[in-house]
Amino acid sequence: MSADDLGNAEIPPFWPRKSPHFREVRTAVKQALETLEALGALSGQAFVAGRKSPQVIYVGLSGGADSLALVAALCAHTRGTDMRVHALCVDHGLQAGSRDVAEKAAAQARAWGALATVIAIDIDRDSPAGMEAEARWARYRAIAEVAGKAATQPGPVMVAHTAEDQAENLLLSSLRGHASAMSFATDIEGVQVLRPLLNIRRAHTQGACAELGVSVWNDPHNYREDFRRVAIRKQVLPMLSEIIGGDAIAPLAAAARDVAADDEVLNSLIPQEYDKGEGSIEKSEELDCNDLSLLAQPVRKRIIARWLVAKDILVTRAGLDGIDALCSAWSGQGGVAVADTYTKIPHSRLEVVRVGGKLRLLRFNAP
Repeated sequence: MSADDLGNAEIPPFWPRKSPHFREVRTAVKQALETLEALGALSGQAFVAGRKSPQVIYVGLSGGADSLALVAALCAHTRGTDMRVHALCVDHGLQAGSRDVAEKAAAQARAWGALATVIAIDIDRDSPAGMEAEARWARYRAIAEVAGKAATQPGPVMVAHTAEDQAENLLLSSLRGHASAMSFATDIEGVQVLRPLLNIRRAHTQGACAELGVSVWNDPHNYREDFRRVAIRKQVLPMLSEIIGGDAIAPLAAAARDVAADDEVLNSLIPQEYDKGEGSIEKSEELDCNDLSLLAQPVRKRIIARWLVAKDILVTRAGLDGIDALCSAWSGQGGVAVADTYTKIPHSRLEVVRVGGKLRLLRFNAP
């Protein structure tokens, strides 16, 4: 079957015969699903009361071009199969009419044959991490909660991050002193989150929606340049493209892929005892400084970073360096101040301290 015939040929397609942008998105989704099948993530079916039930793939749907194109591509590829697509439309309540936006996106997903659920969440607008970060984490928590409560075995959750998002993320994380990149697959809140469109440009998702004849929602926050990510997108990336006399997105996204690949290798060097049972990094209330001091610094810092993330702590270079020194350069120094990622608890401060040769996270009442 050719790339133009992706999907079940017995069911009339909902997309036009000539749809090159949508074809790019469908191809990326097809490759992602094939990767999952090769890894065994989609092999077999879940059984409930002795009856075979379909594998469910959840997908975050905002109503924007990126997520609409992803949902459409998943519906195209899975039509006529036992696999079901379940769109999760989060209503952040940050703008007037946000519920209508979510309901409209859900209706469009259903028109393509997907299941769809609208989830209302509350956002702390005064979060110390910023409203943008708070909204992002609240969205992941809500999606993970719905997917995790599935009656059948929870399927993966797909999100529509593109090459542009990857480039922006690399720049933002680098400016915090801790370069990071989005990987194809990662665990968030105990759910496998997949990003099949990391190599797809936003021009393809926008073009795909135009080919499908669907209207997209343009989030007003995407035009607020007081948000750092938007400022990067609107000011910095165009300037970089002008400086190099070409497209800055492609090389930045390629560099991010290298960072993600390096991270995968370094994470594989983390000793197995940190990833098993009650002793896993995420479940541990403390980390052993002596054990950590024996590891290479890049591996040690990744363990510390994963431990902090599991406790909803904002990871910065300064924080990592200070906490790392509690293990590798111990001289009786005091604790390292850190901050909650998205939970605001007034009149308190957080520190990572070394107590009895162990790293512990302590919260103190602020004077």
